[in-house]
Amino acid sequence: MTDSLAHPHLRFEPASGDPDGPRSIVILGSTGSIGTQAIDIVRRNPDRFRVTALSAAGGRTDLLAEQAHQLRVATVAVAREDALPALRAALAERYGAGEPLPEILAGPDAATELAASECHTVLNGITGSIGLAPTLAALKAGRVLALANKESLIVGGPLVKAVAKPGQIVPVDSEHSALFQALAGGERAEVRKLVVTASGGPFRGRTKRELAEVTPEQALAHPTWSMGPVVTINSATLVNKGLEVIEAHLLFDVPFDRIEVVVHPQSYIHSMVEFTDGSTLAQASPPDMRMPIALGIGWPERVPDAAPGVDWTTARTWEFFPLDASAFPSVPLACHVGDLGGTAPAVFNAANEECVAAFLEGGLPFTGIVDTVADVVAEGLASGVVMKSQGGAERSGTPARGTSLTVADVLEAETWARARARELAARAARTPSEARA
Repeated sequence: MTDSLAHPHLRFEPASGDPDGPRSIVILGSTGSIGTQAIDIVRRNPDRFRVTALSAAGGRTDLLAEQAHQLRVATVAVAREDALPALRAALAERYGAGEPLPEILAGPDAATELAASECHTVLNGITGSIGLAPTLAALKAGRVLALANKESLIVGGPLVKAVAKPGQIVPVDSEHSALFQALAGGERAEVRKLVVTASGGPFRGRTKRELAEVTPEQALAHPTWSMGPVVTINSATLVNKGLEVIEAHLLFDVPFDRIEVVVHPQSYIHSMVEFTDGSTLAQASPPDMRMPIALGIGWPERVPDAAPGVDWTTARTWEFFPLDASAFPSVPLACHVGDLGGTAPAVFNAANEECVAAFLEGGLPFTGIVDTVADVVAEGLASGVVMKSQGGAERSGTPARGTSLTVADVLEAETWARARARELAARAARTPSEARA
């Protein structure tokens, strides 16, 4: 384990540093959950951070304009070109006479351009595989990458591995931030396994048959976290946990057979590392994303009072349960897909996004989400659409540096997977629920 993307013992020196002032940061996905919490941290710590640029999809231009004005950023960007008039109008309302307006970028490549701009750290809080290009741009430009966009690694692991230097990525997902911190407690060769915790979602303890009649409203009611609809459904199916296992495998160079998922409903222990002497180090904090975000943009220093700590004066119980893989087959499926490598994870992720959309629209049963994803993956392998990793390097740990995989390969595989998932989901919608159960 010497080629880790996220190495807590190393401090990557970025191409652009800020030795004499606040650290300069670019925030991608600034109007989303990760972005808004990051801005809260920045505004409370003006001596530590300054934001130079913001990007967003374009659906909340008023908020983006407000953020730009408050932070006095040099550049703002929206992915949707049709949002440009609304953004210009919103900026004009907030900037007074004589105040210089920020530069405005628009289009699908705008976030990628910002990711390579002059700064110390890029926080990638974009949702979905569209975050891959900005991730690659930030890494190639030599920026520190605070990574909340797990899809960058899921769909483009070999591509990211080929350009990232050890220690250049600081993970922001709470589970991977926990592993990152716990790994600092020992040498790499002393790691026996990674233990990734899962809340279990709203349906912990139900059988697969009981899950068949779950409604979108029930699945969107997460007991712990407030997230967007796709991530919330992924948490309910535990697909999100499967994606996190793939991400942990790629970030920390630990094989899949040494990564375990444990259900922890209270969500205070965010993940653990077991060492060869039998010791286990756990990272604990209340379920609040501001702590891992602050660590991501502030590493190797911690940001004081980034989030509340555990109240040890209050009695509490923390529970741990083994994963029920029969009711939630998404985790073993994700491990299989991650072990295949190549474009298999991209197919898995894209098919899942389409199946989640079909479920939310009422056209696919809850259990049909993972079942349909599995069918798409199997068809892709049988037909040769899915490219598997070459050689044994990726199968035993993580992909070696250098890869024949291209971004075009990933996009082509995703396009096929989305189309096939929609076809299979539509077919399942026409099948009586009794037959599906």
